[in-house]
Amino acid sequence: MRAAVCVRPGGPEVLEIRELPIPAVRPGWSLVRIRAAGLNRSELRTRQGHSPNVRFPRVLGIECAGTVAVSTDPALPDGTTVAAVMGEMGREFDGGYAEYALLPNALLMPLTTTLSWEVLAALPETYLTAYGALEAMQVAPNTQSRLLIRGGTSSVGLAAASIASGYGLEIAATTRQHNKIGALTAAGADHALIDAGSLTADVRAIWPDGPNYVLDLVGASTAVDSLRLVRRGGTVCVAGSLSGWLIPDFEPIARIPSGTKLTAFHSDNAKGSAGAPVLQRIVRAVEAGVYRPTVDRVFALEDLVEAHRYMESDAAAGKLVVVP
Repeated sequence: MRAAVCVRPGGPEVLEIRELPIPAVRPGWSLVRIRAAGLNRSELRTRQGHSPNVRFPRVLGIECAGTVAVSTDPALPDGTTVAAVMGEMGREFDGGYAEYALLPNALLMPLTTTLSWEVLAALPETYLTAYGALEAMQVAPNTQSRLLIRGGTSSVGLAAASIASGYGLEIAATTRQHNKIGALTAAGADHALIDAGSLTADVRAIWPDGPNYVLDLVGASTAVDSLRLVRRGGTVCVAGSLSGWLIPDFEPIARIPSGTKLTAFHSDNAKGSAGAPVLQRIVRAVEAGVYRPTVDRVFALEDLVEAHRYMESDAAAGKLVVVP
């Protein structure tokens, strides 16, 4: 089989297309023929050498969609459409940047769908993260609430805008690039804000008391500012790490306003059997046109170096997908 192998930490050029043996099936694991896989910035950081406990060479890719080729689980017969995400996929064992992957049965989420492989592969990480983050903030439909999405043109940000728009929320979303404003409004944002380093004036002009919720996908560099922006008693959820993982010199008592809530969501909480029914509902909503996933570009396996360069340039507005 063909696979894009990360041979060592480094730039995009360390991804090499190689012929590898198709993995041998073993108990508790099934062989999946990968039809498409979403690309994620966490893979970029793994490629750069920032993920702990990753041994190179490694086939990266924390999510995929495909069909079961050889099953060891009677509940997942050969030919079943499945998706998989996280669970150390692409880190402790080879992931989605290949024609086949040997994956733990516990990670596989069976699905029925009429969606194309490219669209289906754009959903697991992005929509499960967006859905889980809104749930973590206890966002309820039809409550006339206000939501600010920081990092709005990331794939998760656009997914969150799509879901929250279906909930009937008033949404403001940020981007650093003027040419991405259209992507925000197309996803359902009511207000598109340019994040030039300070959002206070723009947010207060829309909502003098601030939003009820802030979904912060930028992460470490903006989380403290998000706590200042949200209305008193509101909730900030950090569910992305576009700016890194750690908040330096963070003092909770000094930084979190009294009554304001800070929470987080990680997509590893939505893998396998926990995520399967949620992902199936998301798929149905996409099929019905309720959610509008944004696929920015689709790459062939041979073009993964170009795909990583494109991802690293921050030019994308939406999901990048590779089709082996």
